[in-house]
Amino acid sequence: MRPLDEAETTVVFEKLLKFTGNNLKNIVESPAHEGPDPNPGRYCFRLQKNRVYYVSEALVKRATNISRKNLVAMGTCVGRFTHGGKFHLTVQCLGLLAANAKHKVWLKPTSEMSFLYGNHVLKGGLGRITDGIQPGDGVVVFSMSDVPLGFGNAAKSTQDCRKLDPNGIVVHHQSDIGEYLRMEDDL
Repeated sequence: MRPLDEAETTVVFEKLLKFTGNNLKNIVESPAHEGPDPNPGRYCFRLQKNRVYYVSEALVKRATNISRKNLVAMGTCVGRFTHGGKFHLTVQCLGLLAANAKHKVWLKPTSEMSFLYGNHVLKGGLGRITDGIQPGDGVVVFSMSDVPLGFGNAAKSTQDCRKLDPNGIVVHHQSDIGEYLRMEDDL
């Protein structure tokens, strides 16, 4: 497990910035109250086998006793780098994104399952939407009871959504908690 280099950090922060906006500062500067130390540490990003983890510094210090070959995972997996060098967010970072999301969309109960099966969010299934969304912005998708379901990219702006027909796509599906649950079933 090693720290991210300059180029990797830039790519990861650009992707997180798309979903969190100015709240990225909260992610980077949040105190970590893990471990026996009375003073809170910080969280950091570490790379292990092309996967980026969000982990406390206290846990990183303890993990130095484990060889790289034997270390499987630690902390929250934020995403992974592809062989081509692109960075993809994983659904495990949904809790981190939901707490710091800049743009949010709430689904009606009738369209939650459709989203969890991998379909895009349609205007007819939209319950609420935050103001100021532009096409291409990162959006976190919630149920009406504020349970984070997944995330995606905005297809239309907030203003365009008001004029859209009920079958128009509002958010392009990117990842959801159903994928995480299906991964656990495969194990």
